[in-house]
Amino acid sequence: MKHYNRNLRYITRAALLLVAVAISGAVFATPAQQAKKGTGPRDPFVPYKPVLRTKAQKVVAMPVTPPPIQARIDKYKAQKLEAMRAQMPAPKPTTALLLSEMQVIGIFRTPRGYAAMVEATPIKLSYTVYPGEQFYDGQLVAIEENRLVFRRETRYTDGKSQMNVEIKPLRQANAVSDSMAVTRSGDDKGAAPATNATAAAPSASPENK
Repeated sequence: MKHYNRNLRYITRAALLLVAVAISGAVFATPAQQAKKGTGPRDPFVPYKPVLRTKAQKVVAMPVTPPPIQARIDKYKAQKLEAMRAQMPAPKPTTALLLSEMQVIGIFRTPRGYAAMVEATPIKLSYTVYPGEQFYDGQLVAIEENRLVFRRETRYTDGKSQMNVEIKPLRQANAVSDSMAVTRSGDDKGAAPATNATAAAPSASPENK
């Protein structure tokens, strides 16, 4: 009987000890979970305010603004010098021009096929171009009888780019301005009549190869 009572006391003490350990674990676990969530105990005297979750604002990609014409010309000169040092083909001057900075002033046939005369409006220089000619923001893909077809590339701030087709028509002749230009050249240099000057214009312009 004594052994039974003693065993009963041991069992009772062990059960109480286990209950105490379980209660203490639950008490310490609740503040730890609250601290992990970052909430903590709420003040019962302060009105409850729900936590508002703000959505991340989506960044809108914008077109990249090309550098000024002088910066592009300086870059072209540096690339040309580097190509000469490496004995490699130099880039074409048109690689520094935007499609919006040039106009088509003539289209004619050559032994290589159709060619076009374009004028860089910011620097007032003319260039002979062929299909495949590279520009700063595009490429010449086709020359037709009265227009040029380009593939234009638009770069965006997120690193992506978009390709679009752009058409540039042949500039319409202006009788007043053309006659004034021919008259000035005739007075200064004793040039031939207007018809001969106009016909010789494509062959007199520099040709980029």
